[in-house]
Amino acid sequence: MQHIDPEHHDGTSDATPGGYEACRRPGELTFGVLMLLASLTLLWNAYGISGFEALSAPGTVPMATTFVMVVAALIVVFKTARLPIEPHESLTKDILPGVVLIFAGLLVAYGILLKPLGFLPTSALFLIAGIKILSRRGWGWTLLVSIGSLVLIWLVFRIVFTVLMPVGIVPEAEFIQIFRNLFNGAGA
Repeated sequence: MQHIDPEHHDGTSDATPGGYEACRRPGELTFGVLMLLASLTLLWNAYGISGFEALSAPGTVPMATTFVMVVAALIVVFKTARLPIEPHESLTKDILPGVVLIFAGLLVAYGILLKPLGFLPTSALFLIAGIKILSRRGWGWTLLVSIGSLVLIWLVFRIVFTVLMPVGIVPEAEFIQIFRNLFNGAGA
């Protein structure tokens, strides 16, 4: 667990939107602008459905919804831009620490590797890396927890619920057939 620096944050939750009432946090204005741009893009796409044809046109509800999003994002951006920045916080320490960026990268890698490698090896790599980073424990403990969790997940989803997962490089069907043969008396 990370030690909380009392000069930056007391460790309690803050229900005030934006974190502070009288100042803005690092990255808050950038995030607001990104939300405004995303809302404008969605409004443009909603307009492309049917334009301003009629109130009963297919694009009316999406346009109304995304217009509300644009207005809300504009309000947030203007209110946020007027606030002074919080001087005691930094983006990398308080808002977006390295572990968050690492896990974002791990999730992207998981998505990329899932189809070519399959569920089992990709999930094993993700769990091993994630548990090692977060637990900061030895390799034996990390491998035991990671592989044990993966086997349990695989048994529950693949065997019990029969959810099909990307196969990839592991001959999963052969493993399942071995289990079936074991439980069916293998040749009896």
